Amino acid sequence: MEAFVNNLLEFFFILVGLLLAYVAFKVATDKTHPAKIGTALFWLLLGITFALGNYIPFEITGAILLIVGVLTLLKQVKIGHIKQVTEEEAQASSKKLGNWVFLPVVVLAVVAVGVAQFTPLGGQAGIGIGAVTSLVVAMIITKSSPNSALEDGNRMVQQVGPVGFLPQLLAALGVIFTQAGVGDVIANGISSFLPQGNPLVGVIAYSTGMVIFTMIMGNAFAAFTVITAGIGIPFVISQGGDPAVAGALAMTVGFCGTLMTPMAANFNALPVALLEMKNENGVIKEQIPMALIMIVFHVVLMYFWAF
Repeated sequence: MEAFVNNLLEFFFILVGLLLAYVAFKVATDKTHPAKIGTALFWLLLGITFALGNYIPFEITGAILLIVGVLTLLKQVKIGHIKQVTEEEAQASSKKLGNWVFLPVVVLAVVAVGVAQFTPLGGQAGIGIGAVTSLVVAMIITKSSPNSALEDGNRMVQQVGPVGFLPQLLAALGVIFTQAGVGDVIANGISSFLPQGNPLVGVIAYSTGMVIFTMIMGNAFAAFTVITAGIGIPFVISQGGDPAVAGALAMTVGFCGTLMTPMAANFNALPVALLEMKNENGVIKEQIPMALIMIVFHVVLMYFWAF
């Protein structure tokens, strides 16, 4: 079963790689593109890492990521000519579909959770299966062709741009931080001024640490292992806090930080790109007040529920 799951996950990675290769092809054949060579190379190299990552040496993957970074730094990754949906077409499709437009999203969630909970395939495979299933459902209810799905995929990938892959890089950075013992460094630094034996202070430090590190990493999952090892265990759990309650609330309070950082590209940059907002931080500005309120609630809940 483990081999089957690994092969299934590899299949999904290859699908992503093929989509990125298609984006590279569309860019390369776009005669009006302002940075055709750099942009096509960027998407092609990323596609190679997704589709062939398990089959090429790590050194080559590292070199590819360096090249991708340089292309981004030199601003050689730009949006070319993509098929836009007119306001009239959008309104017509909205009236025709009505609430059925939400069905693919619901299908994705239900299938992903169902596979994760009731099969031995796990959550990662569940997300992949859910995504493919929801795509098929979307094509059925909209009566779209596979070519339309490819064109919309190309449009979305180009609109989001390089920031769309920031979560993967940040998650990898979180693993590196954990292996490098960053959690121990944080624990030693915090212990020099944070009083021991005070649960409330520990809860505040754990919660704010998760929020701040998530804002830096852009991903609460990447921050969780580092902050839990450095602050959560010595200052909350070791003081008698319930590890299940404290850990769960620490994860969700971390996502309050996600709401307030441009590093969380999939949450905050993607809507800006898709909605073509003029203010790049417009989504973040709207989310900050609610995030701050939720942080306070998390601190209160962790203090009273975990102890």
